[in-house]
Amino acid sequence: MKNHGEIYRTASVDKPLLIITLILVIIGLIMVFSTTAIKASDAYQQPFYYFLNQALGALLGLAFLFLIISQRYPFYQNPLFIFGLLFLSFLLLGLCLLMPAFRHAHRWVYFFGLRFQPSELAKFSLLFFLAYYLTKQPERTRTLKTFFISLIVVGIFCLLIIKEPDYGTAFFLLMISLMILFIGGIRLVYLIGLGLSLAPVFILFLVNTNYRFNRILALLFPGEDPLGKGFQLIQSKLAIGSGGILGVSLGESVQKLYFLPCAHTDFIYAIIGEELGLLGTLTIITLFILFLWRGIIISLKAPNNYSQLLAAGISLAIFLQAIMNISIVLGLIPPTGLPLPFISFGRSSLVVNLMATGILLHISQRRSLARRKT
Repeated sequence: MKNHGEIYRTASVDKPLLIITLILVIIGLIMVFSTTAIKASDAYQQPFYYFLNQALGALLGLAFLFLIISQRYPFYQNPLFIFGLLFLSFLLLGLCLLMPAFRHAHRWVYFFGLRFQPSELAKFSLLFFLAYYLTKQPERTRTLKTFFISLIVVGIFCLLIIKEPDYGTAFFLLMISLMILFIGGIRLVYLIGLGLSLAPVFILFLVNTNYRFNRILALLFPGEDPLGKGFQLIQSKLAIGSGGILGVSLGESVQKLYFLPCAHTDFIYAIIGEELGLLGTLTIITLFILFLWRGIIISLKAPNNYSQLLAAGISLAIFLQAIMNISIVLGLIPPTGLPLPFISFGRSSLVVNLMATGILLHISQRRSLARRKT
């Protein structure tokens, strides 16, 4: 994609967004250590085991972030990069299914003893593709053909992720893709029609398997089986409730002592509520709202339609994933296995989110010459 008529200024990088991101990463490192020190000591005789792994992901992700914002050329506008990343994500998702299962799932590929979760990369590779496809021929974005082609690509990725299985990520991928299609100009009537046609399939999907249906029951009636289906949700609410306004103080959580499952991953927000209280949980929500706000500003000022749509997509993807994770912890929606961006333990998620933020920051460094003259 041509980038004539753009001006690049290193000093114009969105500093508030960069600061917000760094704060979230630092909070994540602190909370990962707090939630895993005892667990790591018992399992590995090394209290810093999880922390060091998360720190490695943070360093690698930040290295990519600063490398990206130092590039003068907007490589993410190049069709070779866009389709190459899409194809790489497709291959890695397929490779997952051939890898040995880990915790009864095929969600990771292994390189030199390290695990990588390709579904994290797939979230953003689809955003690149959809932003490019919808802006290449804007006069055709409202046609049914454009919608179907986009939907086929999204559907293939969702099916591969469901096969792992990872239903939560597949649902999130579909949701964020439909939002970008709507922002990109696809008619609302098409999206409503798709939703109505998928509703019976979705309901059948929920009730067809016991454990998925049990998650719905646990959400609605956690007290009916407090030591079984409702255990995790009850422990999560106990953690948040016991924190009060200021928390029990950092490192003093009781729920992380093998009471709350996934305390360092999907339910780390509950431990934040216990140790840092209402003040800590509201701080996290505020940071993600500010992240979205800066992302929208970057999108509005972006030099071309592709960059505008891409910036909006990245901002919405990170913000909505955070809101979904927080909603799960609070018992507002069923568990889906989505981590809290920048904070939950997980190198794949952390590295990919920081790379995506680097591209968002790079977009903030570019301005249209035509807009600048006016």
